[in-house]
Amino acid sequence: MTAVSNATAVSNVNGEPSLNAEPSLNAEPTVSAAPTGKPTSGLAVLLDLDGTLVDTNYHHAIAWFRAFREHGIVLPVWRLHRHIGMGGGQLVAAVAGERAEREHGDAVREAHGRHFHQLIDEVELMADARTLVRVLHDRGAAVVLASSSNEADLEHFRSVLDVDELLAGATSSADVERAKPSPDIICAALEKVPDAERSVLIGDSTWDCEAARRAGVASVALLTGGFSEQELREAGAAAVFASIGDLLDHIDRTPLAEK
Repeated sequence: MTAVSNATAVSNVNGEPSLNAEPSLNAEPTVSAAPTGKPTSGLAVLLDLDGTLVDTNYHHAIAWFRAFREHGIVLPVWRLHRHIGMGGGQLVAAVAGERAEREHGDAVREAHGRHFHQLIDEVELMADARTLVRVLHDRGAAVVLASSSNEADLEHFRSVLDVDELLAGATSSADVERAKPSPDIICAALEKVPDAERSVLIGDSTWDCEAARRAGVASVALLTGGFSEQELREAGAAAVFASIGDLLDHIDRTPLAEK
């Protein structure tokens, strides 16, 4: 696909993003890397989890659908999907109104967690997720999981990712009172890497990009969460890619490039 940034556009022969290429589960993209070791580049990379490293967005949409339906509120799944990446504390009112939040908010959030837990074993890693973390680490970046997932889900997916030795830290919902699009989770992640000279968020939703923009952090976005390139750019993404593999193929044409 196409890597498109404010400075550089890399397009297919038609000038459009190529979204149909099959991702490789085995081949590792070729990128330049520094020797492994402690962070040396001064760059902190904040990695979103849901929809970026793990393919959860549609599972979350179904879980929210079932949670609302338990309380007599039937919403179209597409509308719920448009709000995946927003914190649960804001999502209920955003999709169902303030009355639904007052009367059912906490119960709907509890039900969402229960329904998502029933689906969690069906979730797969995004192709090249581990490779992304390793490449960033090997290039000298400090890598932080900037997630607002609850502790149980975060621990589950950290176990699946199996890259903890490459991480400088991780955040969860316990670290902040307000989730995305508030910048709080970005700020909490940056506190894990106080020596960073610059930072970049990699995410998949408009809420990720908006939170990064509010925090003054550049963002690189993936189409893996189901949001369009235009939506992600309007939310503040400096570059948009179809997949992690596409990002790795063009990493030096993004804010992740070595300085």
